[in-house]
Amino acid sequence: MSKRPYHNADQPCAVLHQLPEGFLDSPADRLIELLPGPTLFDLPGKDPRPLFISTLLHGNEDSGLSAIQTVLKRQLAGGLNRSLLLFIGNVRAASQQRRTLPGQLDYNRIWPGTKIINDPLIAMAQWIFDYAARRRPVASIDIHNNTGFNPPYGCVPKLEPHFIALARMFSSYIVHFERPFGTHTGAFSTLCPAVTVECGKAGKESATQQAVRLIESCLDLKAFDNEIKAPDQIDLLRTYAIVKPPSDASISFDGQRADFVFRKDIDQLNFKDLAAGEFFGFVENGSHKLEILPGDGLDSPPGEYFDYMDGKILLNKAAIPAMLTCDPQAVKLDCLCYLMHRINLDGDRYYS
Repeated sequence: MSKRPYHNADQPCAVLHQLPEGFLDSPADRLIELLPGPTLFDLPGKDPRPLFISTLLHGNEDSGLSAIQTVLKRQLAGGLNRSLLLFIGNVRAASQQRRTLPGQLDYNRIWPGTKIINDPLIAMAQWIFDYAARRRPVASIDIHNNTGFNPPYGCVPKLEPHFIALARMFSSYIVHFERPFGTHTGAFSTLCPAVTVECGKAGKESATQQAVRLIESCLDLKAFDNEIKAPDQIDLLRTYAIVKPPSDASISFDGQRADFVFRKDIDQLNFKDLAAGEFFGFVENGSHKLEILPGDGLDSPPGEYFDYMDGKILLNKAAIPAMLTCDPQAVKLDCLCYLMHRINLDGDRYYS
């Protein structure tokens, strides 16, 4: 292993072919001492077609780093069965244990397909994508945590057998999404089967070991053959709406006065089948409403999902939420939640 690596300033991202000394034992908030910034590792294996893994696109989500460190400690000395392209993202935010730093773009909204233009991070993401495309990756895994109570689940942008099979290697919960734009998995889905895996809350409660098993299985695979079929025993859902408070609205989860006062246990509703009438909280100002954005790739609005009766915020149609959190900062940076419905493998919605 090398000491702190040299970064070619002519490249928008450092590319290294060996790990710097101390990498395998470094916590996420110390990587800034080892890496020059966002870094792509290109590690050789017996099969030259690589597995692509990205982690720390959000600096406070470290299960992916822990998982790949565990795998490399086990396998690197004897040689990897498959080449590995490993992207370590926002090390600056990780140094402060934050999702992003003020003024930064979200590292999971910058990839090809993004609506953002003219930013160095967009150029960096395109460069990494092009680098990977030349190597023809066999699969792509983007590893995340979230701030609310969610079961481990995988997210796929395509309802194709290879994608479903890859996600099922992580969890039986599989979410089909088409928005937001500019995600790593959305971009890499044009190159290979791709999945985002959500490991729940960071720390002891996370599904890091499930991510370890997924990575090891993919490194050991000879290839995704053409005969692969989507597995049974899955709970397949689709994101139909993304829910956000207005950007100028205040929010609270602890009863303190704000424009939106959400129930303090709202993140316990994740992945539950909610009926119309479910109570989400209170709205202080009658002129405020939650923004409901399409989640299914279509530009048509998904319809109203909430009623506002006597200051109460009530779900007005059955739905299954994900990513609900009691962290106001996380809501501001991303969203309050996604609203989902069960679907068939062909994308048609289940009706009960």
